[in-house]
Amino acid sequence: MEAGRDEERPDGPRGGPGRGPRDGDGCGPRDGHGRRPRDGHGRELRRGHGRGPRREPRERGRGSGRGLPWRSTVLIAALVMAGTGFAARNQPDRETLDALGRALLLLGAVPLLFRHRRPVPVLFAVAAVTLGYLAAGYPYGPVFAMVAVACFAAVVHGHRTAAWWAVGLLWAGHLLLSHWFYRWLPPAGDGPAPWGQELPAAAFAVAVLAASEAVRVRREQGAQLRAERAAAERRRADEERLRIARELHDVLAHSISVINVQAGVGLALLDSDPEQARTALTTIKAASKEALGEVRQVLDTLRAPGDAPRAPAPGLDRLPELVEQAAAAGLAVTVSTSGAPPALPPGADLAAFRIVQEALTNVVRHSGSRTARVGIGHGSGRLELTVDDDGPATGTEAGGSGNGLAGMRERAAALGGTIEAGTRPDGGFRVHAALPLGPREAPGAGKAPRPEENRP
Repeated sequence: MEAGRDEERPDGPRGGPGRGPRDGDGCGPRDGHGRRPRDGHGRELRRGHGRGPRREPRERGRGSGRGLPWRSTVLIAALVMAGTGFAARNQPDRETLDALGRALLLLGAVPLLFRHRRPVPVLFAVAAVTLGYLAAGYPYGPVFAMVAVACFAAVVHGHRTAAWWAVGLLWAGHLLLSHWFYRWLPPAGDGPAPWGQELPAAAFAVAVLAASEAVRVRREQGAQLRAERAAAERRRADEERLRIARELHDVLAHSISVINVQAGVGLALLDSDPEQARTALTTIKAASKEALGEVRQVLDTLRAPGDAPRAPAPGLDRLPELVEQAAAAGLAVTVSTSGAPPALPPGADLAAFRIVQEALTNVVRHSGSRTARVGIGHGSGRLELTVDDDGPATGTEAGGSGNGLAGMRERAAALGGTIEAGTRPDGGFRVHAALPLGPREAPGAGKAPRPEENRP
C-alpha cells in the first residue's frame, strides 16, 4: 500500500519534494513544496513554535495558590497569639506562656492553611495540638478558636461525623486532664477543675457544630438553587432552539417546495409556453421573497431576544395566502369552517397556521393528488384542524427525515393538544390536529398516538 501511494505522487518517492505533512518527524508540518511554514518575520515555524504560551502550568500554580487561605490563617494566628497573651494575665495559677506555648499555638494554626483541602486531618491535628497545649498547663483562651475554625471547615465540606468525633474526643480529653491527670501534669500543685465549667465548654462545642451545620445547609441550598436555575436556563434555551428550528423548517420547507414545483414547470414550458414559464418565475420570486421575510423575522429574534418582534406572527388570517401558494404549485385547496371563530391566542394561531402550512407542503411533496381539503372547526374551547388529500403517496421523497410531522406534534404538544396523521382506509392521507384554547392541559395530554403509517 505504501509503495502504491508513492508511485501516485508526481513529485517523487517518499521523502522527496512531494512529501506531505507527517506527524512524529520532529520537524513540524510542511507545505506542498516541502517547505516549512514561516511567521511574519520570515522565520521557519517548527513544531510547537508560534503557538502561544502554554497555560496549564500557570493555571495549575494559580489554582494551588488560590486554594490556600493565607490571609485568614495569619489573621487567626495573630488573634490567638494576642488573645492568649491577654488571657494569661488573668490566670496566674496556670503556666506562664513561654516560647514552647507560643510554638504550640503556631503549630495549631499552621494546619488551617489546608482546611479546605484536607479538612478531616486538619481538624484532628488542630484538636491534638490543642489538647497538648492544655496538657502542658498553659492558659485557657482563644486557643479553642482554631478548633472552631477547623470544625467549621470540616462540617461545611460535608464531614459531619468526623467533626463530631473530633470535638467529642477533645472534650473527653479535657475531662481527663482536668479531673484525673492533673496530679501528674503542670502546673505543680494544681487541683481538679470545677465540674461547672464543663457545661459551658460543652455548650460552646455544640454551638460551633450547630453554626457549622446551619452554614452547610444554606450553602447546599444555594448550590441546589443555582443548579436548578442553570437547568431551567438550559431548558428554556433548548425550547427556544427547538421553536426556532420548527419555524425555519416550516418556512423553508413550504417555500422551497413551491419554488421547486414552479422551477420544474418553468423549465418544462420555457420553450413551448414562455408566458406560462414567466408566470412560474413570478411565483418563484414571490415565494422566495416571502420566505426571506419570514426567515429574517425569525433571525431577528435571535439577534435581539429581549425586543418585541417587528412584525406580527402569522396566523389563520393568512390562510388565503397558503391557498394561493398551493394553487401556484398546482394544488387546488378548498377551505371549510364550522362554528363561530373566536379570537385565537397568538400561540394557538401561529401553531394552527404552521400545521396547515406543513400539511399542505406534505401534500405537494408526497401526494399524487392535486386537491386538498382543509377543515377548521371551532367549539368546546378547542380548535380542530383537518387536512385531507386523496393520495396516493408518490414516494418521490421516500428518503425524507420526517421532521415535518415531528414539528407538528411538538407544536401541538406545547399547547396541550394532539396530532393524528396517517393513511385513511380509502388510500388518502389525513392530518388531524386538536388544539385547546383554554389553559394548558397536563403534560401527558400533548402526546399524540403513533399513526400506523406516516409519510417521511
